[in-house]
Amino acid sequence: MKKTITIIDTFGFLFRSYFALPPLKSKDGFPTGLLTGFMNFVSNIGKDFQTDYLVFALDAKGDTFRNEIYDKYKAHRPDVPEDLLKQLPVAIEWIEKMGFETAMKTGFEADDIVASIANDAKQKGLEVRIVSHDKDLYQLIDDDRVYLFDPIKKDVINEDKCFHKYGVRPSQFIDYQSLLGDSADNVPGVKGVGAKTAQALIQEYGSLDNIYENLENIEKTRWKNLLTEGKEMAYISKQLVTLKTDCHFIDEIENYELPNENPILKIADTLLEFDLKRIVDRVNKDGLTYKTKLPKDEEKNEEFEYILLNDKNRLNEVIDSIAEDKIVAFDTETTDIDTKNASLVGFSFAFEENKAYYVPVNHQYLGVPEQIDKTTAREAISKLNNKKLVLQNFKYDYVIVKNELDLKLKLYADTMILAWLFNSNEKVGLDALALRYFNHKMIAFKEVVKRGENFSNVEIEQACNYAAEDALFTYKIYFRLLKAFKEIQAEHLVKIAHEYEFDFIYVLENMESNGIKIDIEKLKELKQKSNLYIQELTSKIYEKAACEFNINSPKQLGNILFEQLKLPPSKKTKSGYSTNEVVLQKLKDEHEIIPLLLDYRESFKLQSTYIEPLLELGLKNEENRIYTSFLQTGTATGRLSSKNPNLQNIPVRSKAGAEIRSAFIPKEGYKLVGIDYSQIELRLLAHYSQDEALVEAFKEGKDIHRQTAVKIFGEELADSKRSIAKSINFGLLYGMGSRKLGDTLGIPAKEAKQYIDAYFENFVSVKEYLKSIENKALENGFVETLLGRRRVFDFDSANAMMKAAFLRESVNTLFQGSAADLIKLAMLEIYKRFKNSSEVKMLLQIHDELIFEVKEEKADKITEEIAEVMENIYKLKVPLKVSKSIGMSWQELK
Repeated sequence: MKKTITIIDTFGFLFRSYFALPPLKSKDGFPTGLLTGFMNFVSNIGKDFQTDYLVFALDAKGDTFRNEIYDKYKAHRPDVPEDLLKQLPVAIEWIEKMGFETAMKTGFEADDIVASIANDAKQKGLEVRIVSHDKDLYQLIDDDRVYLFDPIKKDVINEDKCFHKYGVRPSQFIDYQSLLGDSADNVPGVKGVGAKTAQALIQEYGSLDNIYENLENIEKTRWKNLLTEGKEMAYISKQLVTLKTDCHFIDEIENYELPNENPILKIADTLLEFDLKRIVDRVNKDGLTYKTKLPKDEEKNEEFEYILLNDKNRLNEVIDSIAEDKIVAFDTETTDIDTKNASLVGFSFAFEENKAYYVPVNHQYLGVPEQIDKTTAREAISKLNNKKLVLQNFKYDYVIVKNELDLKLKLYADTMILAWLFNSNEKVGLDALALRYFNHKMIAFKEVVKRGENFSNVEIEQACNYAAEDALFTYKIYFRLLKAFKEIQAEHLVKIAHEYEFDFIYVLENMESNGIKIDIEKLKELKQKSNLYIQELTSKIYEKAACEFNINSPKQLGNILFEQLKLPPSKKTKSGYSTNEVVLQKLKDEHEIIPLLLDYRESFKLQSTYIEPLLELGLKNEENRIYTSFLQTGTATGRLSSKNPNLQNIPVRSKAGAEIRSAFIPKEGYKLVGIDYSQIELRLLAHYSQDEALVEAFKEGKDIHRQTAVKIFGEELADSKRSIAKSINFGLLYGMGSRKLGDTLGIPAKEAKQYIDAYFENFVSVKEYLKSIENKALENGFVETLLGRRRVFDFDSANAMMKAAFLRESVNTLFQGSAADLIKLAMLEIYKRFKNSSEVKMLLQIHDELIFEVKEEKADKITEEIAEVMENIYKLKVPLKVSKSIGMSWQELK
């Protein structure tokens, strides 16, 4: 049985106790409210929770490393009440007298101590309970391994509670706080970004780094400006809110055992002096409520049977016993998460309720027992391939088996896709699903694979338990998900999976294996040119500054600009003056050095973020092709995302983006073809709302933005006001109100409201329809896209701010998700038509655009054929239209 360590966030708990209880006093007039709450807590250890080890984390006196990062950290905290200050040292003294262990370290806060002990305890296999409700500690939550316990509400705070309260996962909490800041601790965050915006950004992009990598893709101008201006503070804030995990360790674990002698009775006389007689009486009557002797490890009650099959005859015997139409869960074990570098180590399968099998193929360590050879493994998997194969993340295993055994797996169902269709907001990893549906904690990868090694180094017996468990729970989760769909009367989602989503995996795998060619010489030329230009700019900057310094150091640059050159500073931080792009843009006309600095930054970013990484990837193979990975379950709306590298975040409108795109080229004898849906989301708005003016405009092929301008501003002003109309058209799909539209257009909110009102007067059905989306989402708790995919919203546990965000997202999801449905259908049909053709390869999908590599002499014909597929893939009430372009680089397609 796993042992538990309980870590008390001491000052946080004591402060809360003080404010939670009335201002009690002893007969001598000494305040005792905090002390009473504290001793009630101690007396209830064993009632509220059982624990094997316990430690009180304390703050050390003096500044911490955070004050060196930011001198205003915790600078504006209000004075602590005098009554509280009197009781704190008494409570600390009692902790020590009762025999409990304490932990503190100079230069660190109690939260760092908590984080470090929690991290160390987790590595040692202990369950970690943190007694606190402080949101700063939410970043540590790891469900059943690390969780918070609120001693006043007697409530466990886990991953779900964190998500329901803040709309982000514990693993995202640091980045969430980096954006939001914390007024209590004077953590700046990004000025102007509130909880709603921070939550939306984290939900969309996942992390702070990814937000800044995708800055050009953020559609809300105000958000983009705030993030640009606040980047420095965001990363300073991240340093401030990130808890240290290496400042305290629990190597002598026996020191943390609970005292054998009743701790309260050890200070009984002192408690009586403070008139806390009731607590003493209760303890005398009830005795100790917690266990003082650590229980022996109980032998695990194995409900599951994991069987090693390393004998060829036995392997064939088991597989031959499986009925033809049986559901069989299948999984591979490999040496790497990157399929391009991975080798097959073994495979597992399950076809019974509580039994699974592991077949070792290529474990490599001294004394390794008999294994199955690759030929036999291929024969065995070929037989399994005739069953109904269910996998978790099929795309990975498909590539592995294809590369290693020259065999193409046939998918019946993918549990990851099904889980995503069931709720696209939840985690869809196998560990998370096993915990959610079976309250079962899977064996962690790091528990079996040592640092610096891979799965081939794992002993076969241990590998069997790990791998067979994966197969068994894939099997169990599949049937549990079918039941879950039935329970919510959403079995049509399973049908969607079988009709579209499972087949779409093959499309993505094909695109990934195609890759896209990079012009190595172009990138080398760009790198050389960029290096020379950066050197030239560096020399000019040094000349204007009259000295040499590190241009990439904001601190040194700030000193040059604001101390030496005496330019008017915007703001100053602990690390120096702010020198972000917004600050520099404001100073553009103040000194000749500023335009040089702006050019330097753009060039340096171009080189370090794009040119060098892409060049490195392109040189890894003779064809100079770059291979990205597409994530089918990466967004809640249904849009694809890509990673390693992310090719969807290359700036569209900047010079840097143009330079980079020009390095993406076709192979010899081919051309690149770009085809993208024209105004697809607005066409969907017309389709759904059936607004006569919108439908008519699209049917007649009119310029929809000009047509909107005509309706709002009249024929004479239509051309000059087209850009305003365009902002309104798209803004309404993303829940843009008058204030945000005003910010986007640079006009007062009052004027923006008049534009929106005029829009709805002319497109009368649109307002009613948009409202109906929100009403249905509220009523049903979800919104459905064109093909019936759902996005679920937890309105019941949402506060007012989150509820408003959910309503906006419901509208956004309908249109963005339906657009994703349409391009997915088109990709399926295009793949079906051309999958065996050497004349055309689908390479990339960038939201509403598809990019192909097409045989040069067939480019026009094939482009027309693909365009016809895309325009006729689904019958809307308005025509679907695409724009087409052919070129010798990605940039030429724009």
